[in-house]
Amino acid sequence: MYVGRLLVVASGIGAYRVSSRSFPNRMITERAAGTLTVGPTPDAPETDNPYVAYNCARAVGDDRVVIGNGSHVDPIAEKLELGYPARDALATGLLTMDYEKDDYDTPRIAGVVEADTAHVGIVRRDALLVRAVEEPTLVATYEHDAPEPFAFEATDAQAAATAAYEFDFEHPVCAAGVSIAGDTAELAIENGPDA
Repeated sequence: MYVGRLLVVASGIGAYRVSSRSFPNRMITERAAGTLTVGPTPDAPETDNPYVAYNCARAVGDDRVVIGNGSHVDPIAEKLELGYPARDALATGLLTMDYEKDDYDTPRIAGVVEADTAHVGIVRRDALLVRAVEEPTLVATYEHDAPEPFAFEATDAQAAATAAYEFDFEHPVCAAGVSIAGDTAELAIENGPDA
């Protein structure tokens, strides 16, 4: 089953995965300390598509990480830095950026991972959903486009990235994992076997 981009969040752990049929030549890099960026591989064909490159994970201080499938990750992180609660930062960022205006009306998905809590959100053409979650929760751009419980047992950022890359959904491209260990945000990358 093809679900497009996806993320899973729970207290202290989360992961984001790029799955793509149209733009598979992408990878995740650490652009700056605490920020992971999706972008084209060196051999990728040129494109003017504004949705191909973006920050997919951004630490906010040492105890929170925002993950998501587009340019809305930065405004959500900025709202957290201003003191907004996670729910409000997600709702404001997703509502402001809205769903992607591409051929598929692709939803924007995002999550905020903290040591003891997690929140997940999606903005689709027909809805904005933001929820606090108490168990691992998945949301994807297609098919699973409402938050739902999901089996996920990773305990650190690298295990989360690897597990997300290996989820049984079609067309994996790359993945990021995040965890909050004590008061430290950890980020990890899985760019697949050919990276």
